[in-house]
Amino acid sequence: MTTETVRSDHHHHHLAITTFVSRFFRSLDVGKIDEAWAREYFTEDVRERTPIGDSEGRDAVLRHTVEALGRFARTQHMATDVVSEVTEGGAAAVVSCNALMTHVHHDGTVFTVGGHCRTELRRTPDGWRIRDTAVEVIWTQGRPPAGVGGQAE
Repeated sequence: MTTETVRSDHHHHHLAITTFVSRFFRSLDVGKIDEAWAREYFTEDVRERTPIGDSEGRDAVLRHTVEALGRFARTQHMATDVVSEVTEGGAAAVVSCNALMTHVHHDGTVFTVGGHCRTELRRTPDGWRIRDTAVEVIWTQGRPPAGVGGQAE
């Protein structure tokens, strides 16, 4: 394998992974969060760690996501500075990115979170899927939803 082939493979993987991450973040704000959505983005044995709770398994992540997004009237999720390292001969990747997550409460007030995401992807016959992901909060502004961060229900 030539250096140029390796470089080309790296760019191909990085573009596919960056596109996948962007599509995932955008999907949280538009479209339907259902079983088809969960299959499009997660492995069956996915593990997720977020500031509002942890989930294991695709069905649990789906329920958790529907519940979390349902707390808000609108949301906007953005990922930047995506860095990826393909491992296991192209079968997996470790991805990190910065995340800006804006949430509009039903009363119109805004709660914003800035953080880092670290994610392990697996390549499947259908493309990249999230196998493990963790969100690390760096800062927040505004009132978190009830039951999060010490807020009363």
